[in-house]
Parts: sequence; C-alpha cells; structure tokens
Amino acid sequence: MKRHLWLPFSLIIGLVVTPAAFADADAEREALAKVIHELNALDSLIKRAEANAEQDSRIRFRYDWLRQDLKQITDGIQSHIDSPRAQPRSFPPLRGDYRR
Repeated sequence: MKRHLWLPFSLIIGLVVTPAAFADADAEREALAKVIHELNALDSLIKRAEANAEQDSRIRFRYDWLRQDLKQITDGIQSHIDSPRAQPRSFPPLRGDYRR
C-alpha cells in the first residue's frame, strides 16, 4: 500500500471498529439484563422447592443462603450494567454450601 493512502485507510478502519465496540457493549448489557431476568425468575422455583421440603429432615437445604447468594450475583451484574469500571472489584465469597 502506498504511503499517502495509509493515513486515510487507518482512519476508515478506526471509524468502522469504534461503533462495533459500542455495539458489543450494548449487546453485553442486554445479555446481562436477560441473565438478571432469569435469576429473578428462579425465585418462584425456589419457593416451590422450599414448600415441598421435608421440615423434619435432619439435613436441610438453606434456601435463605441460596437467596442471599443469588441476590449478591444479581446486584453484581446490575452494578456492572449501571456503571462499568475499568478496575475489577472484589466481592465476598459465596457460601456455596447449602446443607445444614
């Protein structure tokens, strides 16, 4: 490629790539919003499972811990959607063990 064409070619490539970066960010936000929607939809399934739980069982599933972890995940995703940051943030670890 000739030298005098390199600068205009670079500018065109820059203009084409820049909107794609914004489109990817919007697509990511939309996908994450759908994840939040699906996580919120789990609440009815959790309530149904909790209603069917055997109350006299020696080992019980901790639905309250599960709800807290799901809320923490949802809040983290929403925080990213609302104000993306350049630096990663640390979150407290999830409990993960739902048996008592």
